[in-house]
Formats: sequence, structure tokens, C-alpha cells
Amino acid sequence: MEFVTYEVEGQVGIITINRPKALNALNSAVLDDLNAALDGVDLEAVRALILTGSGEKSFVAGADIGEMSALTKAEGEAFGKKGNDIFRRIETFPIPVIAAVNGFALGGGCELSMSCDIRICSDNAVFGQPEVGLGITPGFGGTQRLARIISVGMAKQMIYTARNIKADEALRIDLVNAVYTQEELMPAAKKMAAGIAANAPIAVRNCKKAINEGLQVDMDQAIVIEEKLFGDCFETHDQKEGMGAFLEKRKEKNFINK
Repeated sequence: MEFVTYEVEGQVGIITINRPKALNALNSAVLDDLNAALDGVDLEAVRALILTGSGEKSFVAGADIGEMSALTKAEGEAFGKKGNDIFRRIETFPIPVIAAVNGFALGGGCELSMSCDIRICSDNAVFGQPEVGLGITPGFGGTQRLARIISVGMAKQMIYTARNIKADEALRIDLVNAVYTQEELMPAAKKMAAGIAANAPIAVRNCKKAINEGLQVDMDQAIVIEEKLFGDCFETHDQKEGMGAFLEKRKEKNFINK
């Protein structure tokens, strides 16, 4: 992969968008590499992912405007679908994904972060959906996910005005969970990912599935989804191990994802 790196530390995978000269902007090649990185995740061994950008200036500064500027209507729609398909894959990826936002997260970068389960950022982070100032709409899920994550009114304000917000405001409106210094960001992301990875993998995955699918339906349907995924955990090694450790007052647990 030319523009994305993937490494594993223990049970945590780290995907890094690595196109620093373009502030990690997304073009077709970057999207292809991101998809390939997801293909390379060993779901038997890796229990959580961190997604970040190379350098300290930018997570992802947006989609590549140079590439987009000459697109036809059909090509624009196809490019939007390409990004949406990959971002939706991240959103529904079996294991939790943490966005460690280090700097600019504009347009496609903000949309990429929103496809992750959890967002934390550095104190120099800047979020925004500037597309209407370029004559287009957000095309990688921004009009849909932003209004689901923060209030509808605030989402509309951000999108209609194309105004960027800094880390402290992103925290205030619940776009991110926490703000760290640039030096603290990746250690904090790794600590959070390791904490997730220490828990029973089947249970964590079922929780992600239950939350994501339950939010798309009414409460009566949602609790049925939960009931099935709750039941699915029983008779697994990890359920017996977790409850056994509790009953035996034992801190050590051997979760094996089975």
C-alpha cells in the first residue's frame, strides 16, 4: 500500500493514512489502500483498531479537490459511493475502531472520523464540513452521520455555514469524547484500545452490532436485536471464563474469542 500503513501492537491494529505532503487528503488510491488495510486485519488476533493520520498537522484534510474538480455528475456520484462503501465498512467492521484525530479533519476527514466508533483528538484538531463553499454537498456520509452524532440543528449549522470548529468546541458538542495534547493522543488511543481488547471479544463485537443495528429501528425491534446477541454470548468459552473468574474472585481472565 502506497498511502496507508498498517501495524499491529499486541491485540491492537493501527491504520495510518500516510500522504503527509497532501495533508493525508483522500483520493481514489488512498481509499483503495484503506480498503486493502481493512482486508489485512486478522480478526482472530486483533480486537480493536486505531485509525489516524501521519504527522501532527492533519488527520485527513478532506477529499482530493484536484481529483474531484473535473468529475462529471455520474463520476461524482460514483466517487461518493466509493467513499461511502469504505466508510460504511469501517462503521460496521466487526471490531471497534477508534479515530485518533491529529489536526485537520475536514470534509472527508471529518466523515472518516465519524465512521469510527469513538473519536478522540489532539488539542490542535480542527473539524468541519466545508463542501458548500466548494459548490458541493458532503459526499461521504457527512449529511447523515453528523446529524446522528451531534444535534440536528448544530449539524445543519456546521454544514450550511461551512465553518470549522476547534477541538474544544468539538468536545462541547459531543463530536469527540476527549481532547489530548499532541504527545498524549496516541498513547491515550492505545490505552483505550488495549482496554477494549482486554474484554471478551465476542461480547464486544456483539455490543457494537447491537448498538449500530438498534439505532436504525424502533425500540421494540431494537430489544429483540439485543436479546439475540445477548443469547449468542452464552455457551462460549469467554462467557464461561468471564463469569467463572467473577465467581472465583479471580482477576486473571483468558478470553480466546471463542
